Amino acid sequence: MQNHLKNEHSPYLQQHADNPVDWYPWGDEAFDKARKEHKPIFLSIGYSSCHWCHVMEHESFEDKATAKILNKYFVAIKVDREERPDIDKHFQAVYQLMNGRGGGWPTSIFLTEDLKPFYSATYIPDEPKYGMMSFSSLLEVIADKYKNEKSVLVSEADKILHHLNPKENKIQATKLDRSIINRVLEQSKQLFDSEHGGFNKAPKFPQASTLDLLLDLYKITGDKEALNMAAFSLSSMAKGGLRDIIDGGFCRYSTDNEWLVPHFEKMTYDNALLAEVYLKAFHATHHDFYKDIAFETLDFMIDKMSKDHLFYSASDADTEGEEGKYFTYSYEKALRTFEKAGIPKKAHKQLAKALHISEDGNFEDKNIVRVDDPKAIDIPYYHEAIEALKKRREKRTYPFIDKKVLVSWNAMMIKTLFKAGRVEKKYLKLAIKSLDALLESMYINSELYHATLLGKKPKIKAFLEDYAYLTEALIEAYESTLNEVYLVTAQKLANNAIEKYYDKGKWKFSRGEFETHADIYDSSYPSSVATMLSALYSISSLVDIVYKKFVFKTLEIYSYDVMRQPISTPRMSHMVIRYLLDDVIIKAREDKLKPHISDLDTLPHPFSLLKNDTNDGFMICNSNSCFGHEKDFAGVMEVLDKRYYHTNI
Repeated sequence: MQNHLKNEHSPYLQQHADNPVDWYPWGDEAFDKARKEHKPIFLSIGYSSCHWCHVMEHESFEDKATAKILNKYFVAIKVDREERPDIDKHFQAVYQLMNGRGGGWPTSIFLTEDLKPFYSATYIPDEPKYGMMSFSSLLEVIADKYKNEKSVLVSEADKILHHLNPKENKIQATKLDRSIINRVLEQSKQLFDSEHGGFNKAPKFPQASTLDLLLDLYKITGDKEALNMAAFSLSSMAKGGLRDIIDGGFCRYSTDNEWLVPHFEKMTYDNALLAEVYLKAFHATHHDFYKDIAFETLDFMIDKMSKDHLFYSASDADTEGEEGKYFTYSYEKALRTFEKAGIPKKAHKQLAKALHISEDGNFEDKNIVRVDDPKAIDIPYYHEAIEALKKRREKRTYPFIDKKVLVSWNAMMIKTLFKAGRVEKKYLKLAIKSLDALLESMYINSELYHATLLGKKPKIKAFLEDYAYLTEALIEAYESTLNEVYLVTAQKLANNAIEKYYDKGKWKFSRGEFETHADIYDSSYPSSVATMLSALYSISSLVDIVYKKFVFKTLEIYSYDVMRQPISTPRMSHMVIRYLLDDVIIKAREDKLKPHISDLDTLPHPFSLLKNDTNDGFMICNSNSCFGHEKDFAGVMEVLDKRYYHTNI
């Protein structure tokens, strides 16, 4: 029997449509029921590829006895955090306030009938463990308290709401100066894992924005350690595990320090951001390995995670209720696969050893395929073995794919496709088609939307991150094509974002039902504030310097936090450095610039842009004035080499 989620577009909500829990989507129908029946609300927030969300569903939400308690005493609401990041952001702040630490998913919030939160948790087990009572017992305790001690719960909820929006403190600004460059380098070196790459200890996330910053700092300073930290991390992440050697693509994070055992879900944002960083590493090192990984990642996304030139949000970690089942191999089946592929029997054991396939396994008695040195693979029959293992996978059930289309995540992919298109032309054509498809489906009558399913009309209006990432993608499109239409659309979106979300140097993430502040900290992907500033700075350089004031005001307000601990806000720190060093804008006629679009990523200054102009030759400018006029591009490179080659600190 289906519940009230049956007509929802979200694949995550559809996953719960047949639960015995009488789930409602977030909205007036659920709120009216709670008020009319004087019942508390149980709010569960998750997403389709979340492993612990699945665990809680199987243990509790599919259990008829638990569902009976939940239906009797509560109004149950399900929210897809990817579809409604504003609701998720609000209640993550509630959880942080209540528990003194960051939350996670599933997020479990208990609210009064007037939507006041009084209890919060993440995953709640179906039996007593981890120092917690069972979910069914917790439901009964809360139902009893709500009936007999409601005033106490309401009082606690009021205190939480009071603290949720504290009075604004006086802004503590500090000087923005180039000392931030050495501070980033020093803090990166302190946190760097010199044995396995990456930063901090497990669970280890790719931290693409930190790697991206280090590669630009290498270009600025010539600090070889900055390059080595980034390159070594990217090489280590490509060994296998976090990177899926068989199908391509990267998983969300590693549960160990070695990047071996991942959380197997694959997110569009990770693959977009990592492909971009691998491309940047290719330009920095001239080693084809990094380019090949970037292209492999993009090809995976195009092949498995897209349709009609738009990209799905994520694929699942679990298959048939088992984490990693699709991705791993037993020793016996791997050897049988080699035999069927015609690989000589005498090579099987040596090949298995080189691919880290053993009888004991490296993940729950099974094997995650891995190599010791992905940069220089010298393994007999390696390519034949990988192809054979891929064919074995094709007989398996592929993990569930959440076919939701999110503007911000698609924009990240499109931006990377344009960058890839400057190396390999086939990606440029794909980037243009994807950008056209995204604008056509999600930018309707000058109104930008956040999420939809293919073929469905979007309902949820865009948030700051959608404006920020799409504006960046449009600027990248302009840089790769010099088509002024992209720049005009970027400026229009930037104006809309300022009007909707900017407030005296601070930015809102959302307005309306939940007015939430935008963070300067990078979480799963870079801060929407920093991304918006990057887009505005580009528009300032390319169109009108007036946009620079919005950038400066925001940087000034957050200057103390960023200057003190820049490694905690890598994308924001990137923006401070860009602001201090300024852009280089190379201006010339379109026919003069077009042959040099492919040179854009190898220019000596990391913050360089091309701009259509009518002058003869090439003008070399920053945001305030021009400092060079050359008749050919070789002259431009000579000027930039002299001015910017490791001289910016």
